[in-house]
Amino acid sequence: MAALAPVATRPVAALPLKQAKNTFAARTVSNGSIQKTSAMQVWTPLNNKMFETFSFLPPLSDGEISRQVDYIVINGWTPCLEFAAAEDAYVSDKSCLRLRGNAVPLYYDNRYWAMWKLPMFGCSDGQQVLREIAACRKAFPNAYIRMVGFDSVRQVQIAGLLVHRPANVKDFQSPSTRSV
Repeated sequence: MAALAPVATRPVAALPLKQAKNTFAARTVSNGSIQKTSAMQVWTPLNNKMFETFSFLPPLSDGEISRQVDYIVINGWTPCLEFAAAEDAYVSDKSCLRLRGNAVPLYYDNRYWAMWKLPMFGCSDGQQVLREIAACRKAFPNAYIRMVGFDSVRQVQIAGLLVHRPANVKDFQSPSTRSV
């Protein structure tokens, strides 16, 4: 039986697009209006530490955390709590081991915190998660605590947010001071 030769294909040309008028707006990138474009800010990388989703906001209230827990549970994701001491929560040379060389694929410094118990597989009640958050806060009041949600179908972390900041840290900055 003879081997088949590969078949080359050509992309089909799309229908011609309407030509925009030769105006300033047509020749430049915009997000809708000059006002909106000039209102954008640039994130400053200097002493601008953030965690995951919502970390740019002030600490979430218990009601706001409850709504996020409900969202994770309703979507069928597996909630899991992780915690880290304040001095180890951010990536730094002293808080994590650095692997040297180029033989370390998919290595992330300080990516993982200590896990509070096991992930809550099959959790269908957000109140269970809230009780575990409260227990973790009580056991480790001087630690950062985050909740993550894992999707068992895609086998990835889908959500992650801080549910507790230690009272003694003053690292939160308002968005107005994070940008220029």
